[in-house]
Amino acid sequence: MPASPSTARAINDRLALRLLQQEGPLTAGRLKQLTGLSRPSVADLVERLTASGLIAVVGESGEQRRGPNAKLYGIVADRAQLAALDVRTEGVSVLVSDLLGRVLAEASAPIGDDAGTGPAVEQAVALVERVAKEAGADRLHTVGIGVPGLIDPVSGELRDSSGLPAWHRRLVDALQERLPQARVSVENETNLAALAEQRDGAARDRDTFVLLWFGMGIGAAVVLDGKLRRGASGGTGEIGFLPVPGTTGLPSATDCGGGFHSLAAAGAIAGLAAEHGVTAVPLAHEPRAAALVREAVDGAASPAADRFLDALADRVALGAAAVISVLDPGCVVLAGEIGRAGGTVLAARVQERLARMSPLPTEVRASSLGGEAVLRGALLTARDRAQDELFAPAR
Repeated sequence: MPASPSTARAINDRLALRLLQQEGPLTAGRLKQLTGLSRPSVADLVERLTASGLIAVVGESGEQRRGPNAKLYGIVADRAQLAALDVRTEGVSVLVSDLLGRVLAEASAPIGDDAGTGPAVEQAVALVERVAKEAGADRLHTVGIGVPGLIDPVSGELRDSSGLPAWHRRLVDALQERLPQARVSVENETNLAALAEQRDGAARDRDTFVLLWFGMGIGAAVVLDGKLRRGASGGTGEIGFLPVPGTTGLPSATDCGGGFHSLAAAGAIAGLAAEHGVTAVPLAHEPRAAALVREAVDGAASPAADRFLDALADRVALGAAAVISVLDPGCVVLAGEIGRAGGTVLAARVQERLARMSPLPTEVRASSLGGEAVLRGALLTARDRAQDELFAPAR
């Protein structure tokens, strides 16, 4: 059945807004070309969107042109302010942006292991409020939060985990209480990193890929046919529990020791570096295992560094091969502090090993977003959610 007039208008408005988001300011004539709509239809939607406060005239298309047809229309970026958080066991990073994702202010703060749950939550919430004030955001519309740990796919809440600080779970509720007008959502950090790499990073040309996260812990994010897959319980990508050869035992339902975690997480990599005589002095806020991998990459010409990187690639390839045999993603992105430190050097070694281990052709890439991937993913999800609401037709 053909769409009703009101539905057709809503579809056209949404299309125009998406084009303005992707292309930047456009004239009515250019909107007509890109949408395929008639001139009267474009004039009507421009009038509707201007009256709703979503778009405004932001300039003219050229010095030689004047008049109504030369007006450039753009999205009103300050219609809403957004916040993104990257929550780690040792601290939190925050940024505030406008509706188009332009960063207005950002800051980070450590939260010590000895901080109690209440004080830790207060530190994190106060940081959000401070950054919002610096950005001139009197009212945050949407807040996106990236955290380690499992997210319940039904409730959207962070599950209780003995491996994470208690203040992580309290933070979401505290933010909602202090920012009652904001829409607050939480997502696993590895999933957010994958979304960011898909939209703006190493996987821009891939609609199917797996991101492997190597940091204090390890995990994976699975994107199939352009969609992030979370699984029935939200546990897709819990590869720390993956049974692999080379460990001293098997993982259990409550302990990933004996699984892939025992071979490729930060502690295991630090031990592997020590076996090969690789040492490093970490940079400010750099995890020790990442520093060891970085130092080995910088000194890859030395026999010790070369052997260490080979051994590390062997371990990474074990887990990657298991994932590939089930999903056949065609592309694997190495991320997390250790994946980033290994960069293209580690990625090339892992790809070489996978080519020998698996009949399924797989390209291995290094993350291109560095340490900003989780924060970038949190911002993208917050922006999408805010635009979905603001761009929706009025009821």
